[in-house]
Amino acid sequence: MHFDITIPSRTPVPVWHAQALCAQTGADFFFPEPGSSVREAKRICGMCEMRSACLEYALDNDERFGVWGGLSEKERLELRRAAR
Repeated sequence: MHFDITIPSRTPVPVWHAQALCAQTGADFFFPEPGSSVREAKRICGMCEMRSACLEYALDNDERFGVWGGLSEKERLELRRAAR
């Protein structure tokens, strides 16, 4: 049996990411288990100079998981809905 599987290429890492505080902290804070607190991730985002670029990236790329630009999945969804 033979399967042809196409794996989509990953989106390149944005230029701003290397300067973002999340790149220096680790993903655990930003991609917590369901129901876990995102408070620490938001605190880190609040100090990050790349926050607006991060949020813009998440909205442009329809990131559905994790904390991006200081907003949770639910908060980004609400922001998208309000923009309509």
